[in-house]
Amino acid sequence: MDRDIELRHLRYFVAVAEELHFGRAAARLHLAQPPLSQQIRKLEEILGYPLFMRTSRAVRLTAAGDIFLERARRTLRNVQEDLEEARAIGRGDEGSLRVGFIGSSMLTPLPAMLGRYRGLYPRVQLLLSESYTANIAASLNRGTLDAGFLRDGGPIEGLYVEPLFSEPFVAVLPRTHRLAGRATISPADLRDEPFVFFTPSAGKLAYEKTMRLFDEHGFRPRVVQEAPQWLTILRLVGAGLGVSVGPACTRQIAGADIACPGLRGARATSNIELACRASEDRAVVRAFAKVARESFGAAKVAKGVHK
Repeated sequence: MDRDIELRHLRYFVAVAEELHFGRAAARLHLAQPPLSQQIRKLEEILGYPLFMRTSRAVRLTAAGDIFLERARRTLRNVQEDLEEARAIGRGDEGSLRVGFIGSSMLTPLPAMLGRYRGLYPRVQLLLSESYTANIAASLNRGTLDAGFLRDGGPIEGLYVEPLFSEPFVAVLPRTHRLAGRATISPADLRDEPFVFFTPSAGKLAYEKTMRLFDEHGFRPRVVQEAPQWLTILRLVGAGLGVSVGPACTRQIAGADIACPGLRGARATSNIELACRASEDRAVVRAFAKVARESFGAAKVAKGVHK
């Protein structure tokens, strides 16, 4: 063990090599000169060659010492960089983060939140992927995603699910529909209408939550066409294939051929949720969750919405 080179040997050597004076190097290192000289001699013994030529008047590097100085500086620099990288990862400032999101979350404060996170943590590799709530939840449990934004997904075994944003449901009608001109309608008004909607496999809880809007009025919608994305649903509704119900944010992408009256008496709201594995403890995920909470919370305050 006493033949191993330690980092302190390299620091001592660099100080003497830069000062070319044992007294000044000792003062720089806050050491007494005899212990410094002893450690330099030990380093030379380990290497098997002298690093300095010493006379009563001067200290000079040998050829081996000149080469070793470059290597010692590089080693100390690399160790410092490795320490800083480890500290950055420990703080959540570096690393990679795989985040899944549902398409409709892009109509909420999520894009601004992601931009803010990118600005705060530019050295984190942020990998985004769009999917359904059910797929995101499964990917989180498999470990192929680190965090995800769900629509009415929780509770889910193995995951921590936290609501971030709530919004009311609205009807989605063709502009030519008899009810399109109203500000609000009752879910009961859609009893006999054909529906265009997501498949239940996209998100079972989200699907059932929407269906319960109509259960309270004694019926379930007759879904005549399933579609994978809200843009597709809106286009099909606009073309007259049926009606639908969705979160209020869908109004942002509804075209001129669509009307979105509110649902009178509907108590349920649709929630955007942040999800990660229940066992997750990495700093990069904790930092991401913190920015998400702050960003969505600020959006609520800006709109005058409080829990």
